[in-house]
Amino acid sequence: MGINLKEDIKPISYIKTNAADMLNYINENKNPIIITQNGEARGVFLDIESYQNMLNAIALLKIIQISEKEISNGEVSKVEDVFDELYKKIEQQ
Repeated sequence: MGINLKEDIKPISYIKTNAADMLNYINENKNPIIITQNGEARGVFLDIESYQNMLNAIALLKIIQISEKEISNGEVSKVEDVFDELYKKIEQQ
């Protein structure tokens, strides 16, 4: 997914008059469209699958960040202890 400067930057007026074509383009090519207004980049038009993948990646990065903070604070457990606790909870059910 690389930006094609000729195809992937469009003024908002073009998006308004060609919305259906733009939807087809982003869904087929998986390239976001950068929307300009008065010559400045103002937004991004993105297919839903790429957007969902981006949200998933952000969520994963947040989990990693929390984990790194817990490790640096010494909030860690031995693998054996974690599995022992899990096995106990399973046996109690």
